[in-house]
Amino acid sequence: MSISLPTGGRVIGVGTDIIEVERIRKAYERHGDRFLQRIYTDEEKDYCFSMKNPYPHLAARFAAKEAASKAFTTGIGRHLAWTSISVYNGERRQPYVRLDEKGLELLEEVNASEILISLSHTSIHATAVALLMQTSS
Repeated sequence: MSISLPTGGRVIGVGTDIIEVERIRKAYERHGDRFLQRIYTDEEKDYCFSMKNPYPHLAARFAAKEAASKAFTTGIGRHLAWTSISVYNGERRQPYVRLDEKGLELLEEVNASEILISLSHTSIHATAVALLMQTSS
């Protein structure tokens, strides 16, 4: 098995976030599918709801979106929508970020080439760290 890691580059933005899993569970219970549609891509919803307890996974992805928006220094709003950032898993279940057209435009605007992400969660908290990278060519 060949393992490839990021080749390096320059970090041009860092973002982190932590959230209570219970906050996400309550938001879902209160707002249902409206909450899910506003925050998560179909790919994220499919993954999270394939888990026995989807809430820590939903919370980790929520934190990832916040962390990535902080790395861009824009937050969620005019420049990035919640669904502009989608977290998916690679073959070893490592998290990756997929950006929509709006996100890709912002990535180009800040002269970055990728976002590296790390997620972690317990039954109580979820956290994420995002690095906005400018890779050397």
